[in-house]
Amino acid sequence: MRRWEHGWRLVLRMILALAIALFFVFPIYWLASISFKSPEEIFAYPPVWVPAELNVSAYIALFRDGDAWAVWNSLVTAGLSTVIAMILGTLAAYGIVRYRTGGENLTIWIISQRMIPPICVAFPIFLLFVALGLIDTFVGLITLYTAFNLPYVIWMMRGYIQDIPLELEQSALVDGLSRWAVITKVIIPMARGGFFATAVFTFIFAWNDFLFALVLTRSEVVTYPVQVTGYFGSQSTFWSQIGAMSMLGVLPMMVVVATMQRFIVRGMSMGAVKG
Repeated sequence: MRRWEHGWRLVLRMILALAIALFFVFPIYWLASISFKSPEEIFAYPPVWVPAELNVSAYIALFRDGDAWAVWNSLVTAGLSTVIAMILGTLAAYGIVRYRTGGENLTIWIISQRMIPPICVAFPIFLLFVALGLIDTFVGLITLYTAFNLPYVIWMMRGYIQDIPLELEQSALVDGLSRWAVITKVIIPMARGGFFATAVFTFIFAWNDFLFALVLTRSEVVTYPVQVTGYFGSQSTFWSQIGAMSMLGVLPMMVVVATMQRFIVRGMSMGAVKG
């Protein structure tokens, strides 16, 4: 009897897990199917769940018109800003943890900067970037994303570094390693789960930004979120291009998350949340 109950519970759990997975995967499938549908299939009623044939004209149009470069722009701005933020943020977090820089009040002030609504500073930043000539440039967006993601990186890495025993660093220093070598050969390897998890979320924050990219770009450095909104018009909406561009934008994120999945799970189970 108990074995029978255990079997049914296992079946119900599998059905529930499958239903949840389908619930979250269906929007991605629907975007993918729209990108391959003909206009007649997109507006058909009842809905066409599977395209009769793969129509790649929307993807061809994106690359022909140069709109697909928006994905590359997002990769450059989000990727470089993440690398810079992780380097500076890890060094800052190490200084805060090991040298008690600023005491506890400094860390609270740092994370409070991340809580500022972006809309409150969008206009002053726009005026500043106009004066500096950074409108519609990679340098401008990368600098801005780095500045906004630094508080998050510092806060998270502070928690991970606190979990590393100080005795390991002292032993490395006694063995002749420099302080920089301790960070690169002891701290980062010991906290690599949290390091990569923080990097993934930092990349996602920069990748999904819409407000700053909309305000600070014109034509040269248009990012993926801004480009997608360009297909929505007052009189017509280009659904095929929306689906195609959405898929081009989702694929890099899927690759990043799939590649770093084990680090994300390990990092989220470490002690950063308690910090």
